[in-house]
Amino acid sequence: MNNTLKLSFLILIAVGFSSCNQSTLISSGDLQIEFDKNLYSRINSNATNADPFSEDFRKSDFLETKNFTTDKFEMTDLQEKVIDDNFGHGQESIITGTFKYAGAALEKRISIKTYDKLLDCAIFNISYVNIGEEDISIKKWSSHNYTIEGQEASEEMWSFQGSSSDARADWVLPVKPGFYQKNFMGMNQSDYGGGIPVTDVWRKDAGIALGHLSMYPQEVSLPVDYDQYESHVQIGIEYDFKGFEVLAAGDTLNTHETFLMVHKGDYFSSMRQYSELMQSKGIKFAESEPAAFESVWCGWGYERKFTSDNIIGTLPKVKELGIQWAVIDDGFQIAEGDWRIDKSRFPGGSKDMKKMVSAIHDHGLKAKLWWAPLAADPGSKVLEEHPEALLINEDGAPQFITWWNSFYLSPASEATIEYTMETVEMFMTEWDFDGLKMDGQHMNAVPAEYNWERPLEYPEKSIEMLPDFFKAVFNKVREIKPHAVIENCPCGTCMSFYNMPYANQTVSSDPTSSWQIRLKGKTYKAIMPQTAYYGDHVELSDDASDFASSFGVGAVLGTKFTWPKDNPTQSHSYLLTPEKEEKWKLWFDLYHKMMLSKEEYRGELYDIGFDKPETHVIAKGDTMYYSFYSEDWSGEIELRGLEPELHYRAYDYVNQVSLGEFTGEKPFINAEFKNHLLIEVHQSL
Repeated sequence: MNNTLKLSFLILIAVGFSSCNQSTLISSGDLQIEFDKNLYSRINSNATNADPFSEDFRKSDFLETKNFTTDKFEMTDLQEKVIDDNFGHGQESIITGTFKYAGAALEKRISIKTYDKLLDCAIFNISYVNIGEEDISIKKWSSHNYTIEGQEASEEMWSFQGSSSDARADWVLPVKPGFYQKNFMGMNQSDYGGGIPVTDVWRKDAGIALGHLSMYPQEVSLPVDYDQYESHVQIGIEYDFKGFEVLAAGDTLNTHETFLMVHKGDYFSSMRQYSELMQSKGIKFAESEPAAFESVWCGWGYERKFTSDNIIGTLPKVKELGIQWAVIDDGFQIAEGDWRIDKSRFPGGSKDMKKMVSAIHDHGLKAKLWWAPLAADPGSKVLEEHPEALLINEDGAPQFITWWNSFYLSPASEATIEYTMETVEMFMTEWDFDGLKMDGQHMNAVPAEYNWERPLEYPEKSIEMLPDFFKAVFNKVREIKPHAVIENCPCGTCMSFYNMPYANQTVSSDPTSSWQIRLKGKTYKAIMPQTAYYGDHVELSDDASDFASSFGVGAVLGTKFTWPKDNPTQSHSYLLTPEKEEKWKLWFDLYHKMMLSKEEYRGELYDIGFDKPETHVIAKGDTMYYSFYSEDWSGEIELRGLEPELHYRAYDYVNQVSLGEFTGEKPFINAEFKNHLLIEVHQSL
């Protein structure tokens, strides 16, 4: 297909709806959507060398009701019009079809919008109208049920799946026969839920991404299913009603607005485009804060029973290493829900906290405080004074946060907001902190609320109001300290997209491996490219010392070392020995000198799943910084993103070794390394 056709919007209707060969084709860039006369569809890519995703038309959008599941809708109408809206100039096609079963009758309307500046993408709005005389009880709606056939060379595909659970699993992972993941965006366990409502599955030649475009969190699922007896992966979006949703005669059921994209390479480009779509709809990310890119030491190495002497005694070494932030972590408080100083451990109360903060500032460092908002222990101050702040489930019991042995506070409660604002005032004004580390997987989502003493407009309103809670916190903190850093650390989970606008520092958040540090970095840099990404404590990486994984993806470096000795109550030792100190100094010196965390991450250049070795690239002016990762590599490596007509020099800046010269026309080097190789490539004069 030539470029003129690929960039245009095509609607092709064969003569006569009754023809067995009749079809409707909608294209945008490489995206090709086809409907047959029964409103079955198939999705393919027109990209060069891309194999078909599917040869067959499938029932892609349907309803499950109490008595039947909709099947073939007879196409009855097609309307086309030019549009101009938040996404720009484009075209809309509205396809209509009817379905009848016994005494029931439904009309399906599929609105598909494509835009001149949103190539390879289409936006869907699907609705069902009850055109019969009987009410219909709806159990579930399902949309975008597409298949992606495997390729003969490999059964494996790769995927991004943005749900959250206590497994704290990888967000980027291979999909092989026998794989299934529901990707429910509501609560998956008592204090786990939410995430990024996008699924992306790709082969080496092409991929498909889809998700919803609601402005608020929604309890949808985005299942990925690779049945062991099939040759394809099945994806989709679905919503299960609690009980049944009655669709009365004459009424309309609207599903969520959704998007569909095709792409080459991994999920980076589709995730970037999803973010841009949501920004066009009104989502606004916080401005980048320079202090958020500064390196971090956290007192969590001393764990919950740390002392003032532990914190203050470590500061000289923190300063010596050039680290710029010191974090006071969990353990200072009386209880979750009573954030005053625990006088049984800090007899001076607030004076002891102010003493620690003053010492941090006296060393020329900034001070950040750990905090678990929305969590309240039984018997805590906020629950004694404001029992109405509890989030109540449908069974009348409070929602439990198992990790903290606490209860959820409701983000929809005025008492919660008032208490939270008072707490923030204490942290930022009275205690004089410069930033907050908001922590806990429970921050990512809340369930529907059924507190009948202060009933909501509808139970799911609490789910929608969670981002508003974090917006209130963000605004209050920045009102007090305009340049404060607000970190959202949802403990091992994929941060809710809807909470992201109200943090100016993302974090790998308790990674279980160096791989997670890198994949989370790629994800956040796709969605929030100007926002600081913190790699978390290096002690959480492979071998508890893999600085290279954070460094190579442009993450802020951090550590939780103890010095000059451990706290006797620690469960593990994080003592900064002389041998470790030499390594820590090397990496922090490199970080402060190069500050790659502020530069452009070029995530589109390499496929994190299929390209070997795993490669990440950062562009800083005319210099490209490549980071390669492999357990053991020996062979040729391609350096992408260079100008063909120029000559280049490669240099291993960690080990200070020249790797030779080459041309951009033949951008290859031979290398041997274990675990990682970090190089800079600049023009050779």
